[in-house]
Amino acid sequence: MNAIKCLIVENEKIVRESLAILLNMEEDIEVVGTSENGADALAFCERILPDIILMDVHMPVMDGVEATKLIKNRWPQIKVIMLTNHQDVEYVLAALGHGAEGYLLKAISPENLSGGIRLVLQGGTLIPQHVARDILREITDLRKQTEKAGNAYNLSDRELEILTLASKGLNNKEISQKLFLSHGTVKNYISNIYSKMEVRDRKEATSKALDEGIL
Repeated sequence: MNAIKCLIVENEKIVRESLAILLNMEEDIEVVGTSENGADALAFCERILPDIILMDVHMPVMDGVEATKLIKNRWPQIKVIMLTNHQDVEYVLAALGHGAEGYLLKAISPENLSGGIRLVLQGGTLIPQHVARDILREITDLRKQTEKAGNAYNLSDRELEILTLASKGLNNKEISQKLFLSHGTVKNYISNIYSKMEVRDRKEATSKALDEGIL
């Protein structure tokens, strides 16, 4: 059986080296390389395709979310697990929206880390329970905000959801990442909202929705 080829992408050298030592102790996992940022990871994948990448979130030059997006676009077969010190739901949603298979805190035990890698390689998705709860809570809160009365323009639930996010200042790209929709789909929803509300831009749509109690 061939060993699982793993690339570690981590900003901090000591963390990179520690993870490499721990994973190389596993009989079925081989660390084929390490990178200190997303741009280096892309360059590495041009030379050697790993089976899985452990991807830090916050890095200079190119962060883990952007790197995941680019890698998944070019090599969708590569599995990606995000690693971070922070329980940041926004980054989790963005990374999962770009195709990442999992999310782990760096403080995870070696046993759970290697077990998580094997799980993802077998087709599983890796999201810690507390992170999953935070994601569900955020989605629930967002949906509650879109269930207010006063929808005089016959906006769908999804259109209300997108209008709510737009009113918070999110652009189309950020909305698409948050709701796991394509950029083109979000753009079409925005156009439909403008048409139904008879407005020209999101500032006018937001103002009208607030004035009339839709948001």
